[in-house]
Amino acid sequence: MPIAAKEPIASIEAEALCGIADGQLAESISREIRRRQPAALVSVAENLSRLVGSMVHSRPRVVLLDDDLVAGAPLAEFLRQLNESAPVVLIGSFDREKEIAGLVEDGKVEFVGRLGDFAPLAASLVLRHLRGAELARLGAVASRGVMSDDIAEIFRHDINNPLTGILGNAELVLSHAVKLPPADIQRLQTVVELAVRLRETIRQLSDAWEGQSQALRST
Repeated sequence: MPIAAKEPIASIEAEALCGIADGQLAESISREIRRRQPAALVSVAENLSRLVGSMVHSRPRVVLLDDDLVAGAPLAEFLRQLNESAPVVLIGSFDREKEIAGLVEDGKVEFVGRLGDFAPLAASLVLRHLRGAELARLGAVASRGVMSDDIAEIFRHDINNPLTGILGNAELVLSHAVKLPPADIQRLQTVVELAVRLRETIRQLSDAWEGQSQALRST
């Protein structure tokens, strides 16, 4: 089955592309990914046509696929084609695992059995690929000698923005502190103090990277 769009689809910026027909399962896994990595971009394709179209119009860092989405199709060949664009994590029945055993042994596909509460494991594997891709990107940036600009951008957006959200929400809860037990108020105050300290550290590091970048450009 060639990876070619079957229907028009808007360009999707997705770090993690989830091909999952079950809306409840898709939401559960997406929520778990965002809980652990709030800045992660997660896109869900609820049918095979949208999955294929999304692969054409975006470059996901990892694809999470439920084998129900490709029921009746030659799974191994489809996974090989997906793997040419991104690492693949497959959720499937255990008879499907036998079908793709060679791909699993070669490290091209990771398998999650559809048994019990498997959503956290699937989310963990996706997050591992996202973090690995980010480390690889930073290594490539560093090798080009332009690490400072990219690191500063990561500090400002990927780290500072979620931190600002944490700080803002903690301060909002503290504004209603009269309704909270003293121990909870103290914990929230600690969260705010630590977040402010961390934000200042990020600002200093970002400024230092930018200063290094300017120095490199002037030499």
